[in-house]
Amino acid sequence: MRHRKKGKKLSRNRDQRKALLSTQVKDLLFREEIVTTLPKAKETARLAERMITLAKDSSLHHRRLVLSFVKDKETVKKLFSVIAPRYQSQKGGYTKIIKLGYRRGDSALICKVKLV
Repeated sequence: MRHRKKGKKLSRNRDQRKALLSTQVKDLLFREEIVTTLPKAKETARLAERMITLAKDSSLHHRRLVLSFVKDKETVKKLFSVIAPRYQSQKGGYTKIIKLGYRRGDSALICKVKLV
């Protein structure tokens, strides 16, 4: 049973899922928009919003928490210096998911995730 479990499994084991989501969040924060499938987009947006919320309070502890998930110093530097001050007065809703259409090969719904 999945009582009190957050997040989708995305048909991957734990290590692969963690690596995939870490990379997607890193790319979203660095490029400010990515294109992916709908389930991955929802998970990526959820985790990216958590990282931005942590970055709004720029303490060393929060910087280390974000760095332990994102694992890229340049992205963390951009998050704390550029992205977090942009959303300082906003309480949430930092990302937007835009549906683009269906992929030709397997009819998966493709979405664009971008920072608002």
